[in-house]
Order: sequence, then C-alpha cells, then structure tokens
Amino acid sequence: MKLTITTAQALLKNKNQLFLAAILLSLTLLTPCFSLAQQPAAQAQKDSEIIAIVGAKIVPVTGPVIESGSILIKNGRIADLGPNISIPAGAKVIEAKGLTAYPGMIDSYSWLGLEEISGVRATVDNRETGRINPQVKAIEALRYDSMHIPIARANGIVAAVVAPSGGLISGQSTLVKLDGWTNREMVIKESLAMIIELPAIRRSRGGFSGFRGQQPQVTTEKTLDELRQVFKKARMYEKRREAARKNILLPLPEFDEASHFLLPVVKGELPVIFSVHADKDILQTIKFVQEEKIKAIFYGVEQGFKVAKEIKEAGIPCLMGSLYSLPPVWEDGYDALFLNPVILNQAGVKIAFSSSSASAAKDLPYQAAKAAAFGLKPEEALKAVTIYPAEIFGVDKLLGSLEPGKTANIVLADGDLLELGTKIQKVFIDGKEVSLENRYTELLKKFEQREANK
Repeated sequence: MKLTITTAQALLKNKNQLFLAAILLSLTLLTPCFSLAQQPAAQAQKDSEIIAIVGAKIVPVTGPVIESGSILIKNGRIADLGPNISIPAGAKVIEAKGLTAYPGMIDSYSWLGLEEISGVRATVDNRETGRINPQVKAIEALRYDSMHIPIARANGIVAAVVAPSGGLISGQSTLVKLDGWTNREMVIKESLAMIIELPAIRRSRGGFSGFRGQQPQVTTEKTLDELRQVFKKARMYEKRREAARKNILLPLPEFDEASHFLLPVVKGELPVIFSVHADKDILQTIKFVQEEKIKAIFYGVEQGFKVAKEIKEAGIPCLMGSLYSLPPVWEDGYDALFLNPVILNQAGVKIAFSSSSASAAKDLPYQAAKAAAFGLKPEEALKAVTIYPAEIFGVDKLLGSLEPGKTANIVLADGDLLELGTKIQKVFIDGKEVSLENRYTELLKKFEQREANK
C-alpha cells in the first residue's frame, strides 16, 4: 500500500511538471501569433499613407476649376486640395502635370456584375421569377469578378447602381464601388432603392424602325392600381403588427415576406425607382407617388420632355436610359432621346445618366457627351455623371465631387473626361490607386506581342 501511494505521488509530481511544461510551450507557440496580430496595424499604417497628386488641373465639379494645383489624400479621403497646399514630409508624390483631375463617375443604373454575356442565359442573373419581389437584393447575385467591372473602371467609372429587373416589383438596387475582392467589400449602400417597372410605351404607328411594336397587355393605370393594393396590404400588415405589440392578447400576423420588405417604401424611408416611359404614364405615376407619399426617382422617361414642367413641380429626379437606343415613337423625331435630357435640365429637373447595361457601362461618359452635343451645357453633362447621381441617391457627402472630407475617388485624364479620345491615366478609389488592367488591355498586349514576333 505504501509503495502504491509513493508511486501515485511521483506520478502526480510528474503530471504537474508536464502541465507546467505544456503551458510554457503554449506561450512559446503563441508568440508568433501575437506578432501576426500586430500585422494589421502595420497594414493600416500602410493604408494611411499620405498621397499627394501635384501639378494637375483640378475640376472639383462643385467649385471653380483650379488650373494647377495639388490634391492631398489621407486615410482614403481628400485631406486638402488647392493651388498652394503644403505637402507633408514623407508623402508619396504623384506628378500630374499635363493631366486633369476629375471626381470618379457614377453610373446611375446598370447591370454590372449581374450580366456577363447577354446571349448566354447562365451568365445572366438580373431577374427573379415571380412578379412581386421586394425581398430580392441585387448584391446577393453580384459577381465581383465580372470582366466588365475593370473595363468600366479603366474608363473613369468608380461607382455604379446595380439594379435587378423583371416583374412589377423587381427588388432592391445596390450602390457599389468598382473595386473589391468580394461583393460585400464593394458595397457603398446595400439597399439603395426599390425597383418598380411599369409598362413600356404604347406605340401608335410603330417604332422608329418602322415596325409595329407589340402592345402591352397591361396598362400603366391598371398596374398602378395593382401597386396600390400591394402597398395597402403592406400598411395593413404593419398596423396589425403594431396592434399586436401593444396588446398581448392580439396574435402577431403571419409573416408576409413581400409586405415586410415593402415597409421601408410605404414609410417613405426607401426611395423607389420607377421605370416609366410615356408622357401620360409619367403624369399618372406622379399622381400615384403624391397620393402614396413615397420617395420617387424616375428612370427611362423617354417622353419626359413633353411633361418636363410637371416633373419639375413634383420634384422628382430622372435617370436617363441609354441614349444608344432609338426613340420608341417615330413621331418624336430621330433626336428625341438626345434632346430629352437637355429639355429636362433646362426645366430644372435634376438628371443623371446611366449606361443601362453591363457590357456598355464603360461608355457612360459618352452618354453625357451625346446630350452635350445636342445642347446640354458641358458642365451640366459632367455633373450628371458625378455630383447629380450622388445627390439623387443621398451619398453626396461622400461621392461626386473633389472636396476636402470626401472619399478620394479621383480620375486623372489627359483631356476632357467626356471626349472619346481622352485616355485615363490613373484611377483612385477610396484613396488607393487601382489597376487599369482589363480584358481589353490583355488582348492589346497579346496582339502587340504577336506583331512583335513576326
């Protein structure tokens, strides 16, 4: 028995020693981890590197042009800009003499990341089955690795509204920056606006091409009546929920997904982008918006020029559809789409241009240029791809112009940003210079190499 106790004591002693050794070993192994944990701090220090763009012509958009000046970037924001700002010691200096600095452009309606090849169904993910889909979010389907994103970015577009389509209530659009390793990393504003699509223009003599278009089976009037019922149901759903919260004897209503996701709309918290086109339909939609007391933005508005005064009085901003299309009605004239933004702007309506595309998103500046060629003031055309979309979507404190405190989304170009021959030299998103490499530059290098090897 004595031998057994002694043996046990020895074993216990050894066990304690082993336990202490294990603790020391663990501390030793954790030491590199502590070192790794300090690396994000070092990375943060690198991210906070001060960058000075010097000698550039600066076009702030919201202020007078600075013929030669500097922009100071710190922590991803514009710290200062002007003709005579002091450059801190140790700042990374980028010489930009001969270049013009613009705020990065914003595509106000696109399918970037949702559509890769329109003719290949497996690469198109901008539509959901069903007619009422307020729960759908564009961000969930966005492909951060879409080849169209770096192509658009290389032409000076730094942010885009990505919108779902199809049905009556298509879902929620998202505002993204055109840089990021994941779709979530790209988000600027996840739930930007609800998308509602109203019927297309009813053609009287046919389209501009001379072919008679198919008449829509449902009129805008009937569609708006349907929307009224959907919104009424959402409001009743909320009233029943509120009543149940106040009175424990009342049961909560059964969860209604559509009504639940429409609550921010009917409460006036989330704006609605109405895809509306004909002049009569625009007037009906203005009345609907005022009766329902919701925040509205119009998209498309091909015949907006006919009711520009009414749109202005309603205070509803307009997103122009693609100017690459032909006028849907022959009688409006070949130049109707080009004159439309000019007339709306002159009436005092806030406008913004869009690519209405994924593959043609790179052409956003040329949408504005087309309108400028038909009478839109060049400074207004530039604002319609920078500060105006930022104001329309409520992000103008962050984006849309070159001002101290705003996100450093900067484009350095060798000429007018809206000119076809202008080359983009550098693009900064969140204060970081991003790569301009894309599918086009890849092909260019490939064929240059081919020629060199001949």
